Amino acid sequence: MRPIHSPKQREDRRYRRHLRVRMRVAGTAERPRLVVFRSLKHIYAQLVNDEIGSAILGVSDTSEGIAIEGAGKVAKAHAVGQLLASKAKAAGIEKVVFDRAGYQYHGRVQAVAEGARKGGLEF
Repeated sequence: MRPIHSPKQREDRRYRRHLRVRMRVAGTAERPRLVVFRSLKHIYAQLVNDEIGSAILGVSDTSEGIAIEGAGKVAKAHAVGQLLASKAKAAGIEKVVFDRAGYQYHGRVQAVAEGARKGGLEF
């Protein structure tokens, strides 16, 4: 017997969770949204102003100027958060709203948030 609804793929479920988060989280010019995207190999973070619908700045683990302390993907994610915080401070941004983009607040996503806090951003 065939099920009525087809099983949802992992990415579809994450996207639905992301939409639920986005109903409550929005970025402004004064307090942009720090959104995280993680792939299997890399991690990306960017600051988004939702009022005009544009990214203010973005950082990935392949960006220049990243200082990785330690080995592994979690260390890279922590360094991405610190680099994003330093670029945001240079742009005059001190407060952000964190958007986990449907991912669990755990591991690399949590490391980006902790790195950004260590770099001086206030959530």
